[in-house]
Amino acid sequence: MNKIMKDGNNAGCSFICPIQAATEVIGGKWKAHILYHLQGGTKRFNELKRLLPGVTQRMLTKQLRELEADQIIHRKIFAEVPPKVEYSITEFGLTLAPSLRALQEWGAEYLEKLTSIRNQP
Repeated sequence: MNKIMKDGNNAGCSFICPIQAATEVIGGKWKAHILYHLQGGTKRFNELKRLLPGVTQRMLTKQLRELEADQIIHRKIFAEVPPKVEYSITEFGLTLAPSLRALQEWGAEYLEKLTSIRNQP
């Protein structure tokens, strides 16, 4: 299967269909949540971690790096001690806003039904 390589290098990457391209970028347990929170403005790592209960530091770092490699988010490093890093959504990343909004609306509309389905024995 053709995928974006783990190191973020997508040389030679070809997507089979547009859905695959989109899910490669926003797929992952935390990516959509990260993007949702970054739409509200720039956040530091620990702010994101607090907003995402249950995410490990390792997983958050991995998801942020993948989003950065795909130029969906921007990481700004400040030359300070202690180190300061901020994450923000890029112009390219903002193009995902309508899709994320549609997913949010769908989830809100069907939350009760999905909960019922998942709680069945």
